[in-house]
Amino acid sequence: PVSLRPMEGILNVEFLKNNRWIVVIGALMVQFALGAIYAWSVFTPDLGKAPFNFTPNQTQGIFSAGLAAFALMMIVAGQLQMKFGPRMMTMIGGFLLGLGYVLAGMFGHTFIAQLVCIGLIGGSGIGLAYVCPIAVGMKWFPDKKGLITGLAVAGFGFGATAWVMLAPTWANAAGVIDVLKVFTIYGCIFFALVELGSIVMVNPPADWAPAGWSGPKSSTSGKTIASVEFSSSEMVRTPQFYMLWLTFVFSALAGLMVIGIIKLFGIDALQERSGMTEKAASAAAGVAMAVFYALANGLGRIVWGAVSDKIGRKTSIIIMTAFQGVMMVAFYLIGGSVGLLFAGATIVGFNFGGNFALFPAITADFFGTKSVGRNYGWLFTAYGIGGIVGPMMAGHFKAIGKGHGVTAWMPAFMIAGALCIVASIITILIKPPVKAAILTPVKERELAGVK
Repeated sequence: PVSLRPMEGILNVEFLKNNRWIVVIGALMVQFALGAIYAWSVFTPDLGKAPFNFTPNQTQGIFSAGLAAFALMMIVAGQLQMKFGPRMMTMIGGFLLGLGYVLAGMFGHTFIAQLVCIGLIGGSGIGLAYVCPIAVGMKWFPDKKGLITGLAVAGFGFGATAWVMLAPTWANAAGVIDVLKVFTIYGCIFFALVELGSIVMVNPPADWAPAGWSGPKSSTSGKTIASVEFSSSEMVRTPQFYMLWLTFVFSALAGLMVIGIIKLFGIDALQERSGMTEKAASAAAGVAMAVFYALANGLGRIVWGAVSDKIGRKTSIIIMTAFQGVMMVAFYLIGGSVGLLFAGATIVGFNFGGNFALFPAITADFFGTKSVGRNYGWLFTAYGIGGIVGPMMAGHFKAIGKGHGVTAWMPAFMIAGALCIVASIITILIKPPVKAAILTPVKERELAGVK
């Protein structure tokens, strides 16, 4: 195969050695565009009306398809970026993301068209580009893995805030968003942002390390410890991988469910419990999504990442998932008040954002930094499962509870809260893997005395 790594010579890597924070700026640009998927909730009320007339299951189906494509393509991206380099994969991802939205703007009059364009094409573009800034950032900042991972993916949450707030700019006097027009404009912007950010998606030399950094430290002794590197095949043979995977599924499920339904839930809750008009409730729920949930989502990535560098990744995940479990139950109960809807959205979004700083960082801690792009792709399939189950579960309960108002949403919130508590318990039981216990089939036969 022809190597595309010489393309990285276009940028002076020597310059980045002394200016590595520029890589973070590029990562933020890329992730800012990729956060488009979290803005989906702003379109769902208008997609439920003429001329679209999509059902709740259909609007959540498009969102879930995007999340599933996102997660599956992460595995592909992890493999290919090791071969072709992170810059090339980021560029291809940006092209597909922009293309999906532009095509949706042109042909997205039907559910199938939006499912393919936004869900499959756009979601695939996000998956191809997403892991590159994370993997590149960790390699340039091995001394600040939690913080840099949080910063690298913070743009994802901040992007969602911007895209939600900008969408009503293209609304008519009745407040109805011109959905297809927004898709076309967004597609062009997404393409431009990702392509610009991809310029600095370049790995440092293999033997490079920050000045004055001697290697990872033990969280208890403060002494330098040797890093352990697992291949993907070795990683998936450890129980720790599956425990982390389940924890990620349950934690992601809760946050993704809220992202997909927050506007519809907010409208129901505020109308029924506070007596607001549909228009006023829609505006308040939109603010809850755009400002409080999405902004807190971005901040949570930075804060949880930095906190985990101090108290450890495992402890951070335990606290985050337990807190989220309590908040899922509370959010359903308090969502009928505007102020409490904002507060609940802030906390749920903050905790959900922490997933995307903590899980890639603990993947690097447990299984090594060199292959984190590839290994995290496998762990990230948990996000895809959560993205399918969470929103679809909520859509299902809403559909079968038609006529019951806000009460129809209750089972989904209770189930999501319980699963987050289970995730916290699983994390308590996890211990770091020991590579010596991972044997190849050949080695197992040798130890057994079999030729």
